[in-house]
Amino acid sequence: MTSPDLLPDPSGRLVNGFRAAASSMEGLSFVNPALAVEAVGFAPWQGRWLGVLLTPWCMNLILAPGDASVWQSQRQGEKQSYHFPAGEYDFIGAVDGLAGEYQMCSLFSPVLQFEDQATARLVAQLALAALFDVANAEPREIPVTNPSPLPDLPDAKPGPLGQLEARLTAPQSKREFLRGRRAGDDYADRG
Repeated sequence: MTSPDLLPDPSGRLVNGFRAAASSMEGLSFVNPALAVEAVGFAPWQGRWLGVLLTPWCMNLILAPGDASVWQSQRQGEKQSYHFPAGEYDFIGAVDGLAGEYQMCSLFSPVLQFEDQATARLVAQLALAALFDVANAEPREIPVTNPSPLPDLPDAKPGPLGQLEARLTAPQSKREFLRGRRAGDDYADRG
């Protein structure tokens, strides 16, 4: 059940607007004739409507006005970043006479790799699910430090690269193995 303050599901007007555009694009090289315009999985999200719009030339995440007090209009082409469990995504503002106001984030463009509508629809559904899966988030950058600096090796060439080269060919201890240190080709000397 949706909130009484929520604007109606934008799927119909988006499909109508993009179907009108699709009729004028037939036969173009980047248009997949096996696909049709379809709105996939539109549902309320943080006072907005979120779903995927599938067309014969692209597949986009779409945000459309839901709660008027939450929606922030954007100029055509202006970017707005939104945070999802899978990370930050930029959406570009758009306004169309038939489709109305919306914001889009490209998933595929063109969509020539899809053989049929069912496959493209499944990918759209999976993309929406992936957006809410924290396991898909980019890992935060962690400062890299070396808790055990490279020891001075007697047969190392001067400089850090020489030391690293000597370290890679040196015998590996069990502790280094467990910590994930990679060794060189000298397996016979290990104890």
